[in-house]
Amino acid sequence: MGEPAQSVPRFRERPTAPVVGDAWWLGAPPLAAAAALAWAGWTGLAGAAAALAAFTVFFFRNPARAIPGDERSVVAPADGRVLAVGQIEEPDGSKALRIGIFLSVFDVHVNRMPLAGRVVAVERTGRRYRAAFDPRAETDNVRCALTLETASGVRFRVVQITGLVARRIVCHPLVGQWVERGARYGLIRFGSRTDVVLPPGAQARVQRGERVRGGSSVLAVLGETA
Repeated sequence: MGEPAQSVPRFRERPTAPVVGDAWWLGAPPLAAAAALAWAGWTGLAGAAAALAAFTVFFFRNPARAIPGDERSVVAPADGRVLAVGQIEEPDGSKALRIGIFLSVFDVHVNRMPLAGRVVAVERTGRRYRAAFDPRAETDNVRCALTLETASGVRFRVVQITGLVARRIVCHPLVGQWVERGARYGLIRFGSRTDVVLPPGAQARVQRGERVRGGSSVLAVLGETA
C-alpha cells in the first residue's frame, strides 16, 4: 500500500509505557485506603481496597505486541471477543464490512490502529451508555470514529464505543497525521467496544465469538483492488 508523502506528519504512538499512566492516579486512592484500614486493624477491608488498587494497575496494562502479516492485513484494534462480523450499508448506500469487538473489564483496553493510514476525519457522537453488546450501542452510545485513508487511497474507519461502565474515550491522533498499522493510539476506560469498518472486497478472517488480541490478531485482509 506504499508509504505516505514526506510532507505528511506522522503520529507518535502512545501510550507506550507498560502500564498506562492513568493507573497510578486512579489506583492511589484505594491503595491509600488499604494502608489506612490496615493501620486501623480492618484487615478484611484493607485487603479489598488493596485488591481494587491491584486491579486498576492490571486494567491499564499495555503489553508490547508483534504486528503480523503485511500492509493488507487488518489487525485487531483491541483485545476482546468478536461481537459482529458482517456487511453493513453506509449512509451513501455503499456496502462495507464491519467487525465489532467487545472488551470486558478484564481485557487490555489500549487501542491499536488496524491499518496504516492518514487521518481524514475525527467524529465524536452519541449520548448514551448502553451495554456494549446491546445492538443499540452501535448508534446510540458515546463514540469516537476515526476515518483514515491508506497510501493507495482506500478509506476505512475504526470506532471506539463506550459501554455501560465506560465513561471516557481517549483518542490521540489528529486530522492529517499518518498512523502506522498496529500503533497504539488511545484507549477506553472500563468496558467498551471497538469496531472496524472496511471497504467492499475485504475478506474477514474471524468469526463471531472468537477471541482476538489487539495488534497481533488478523481480523481481515483487504481485497486485491484495494
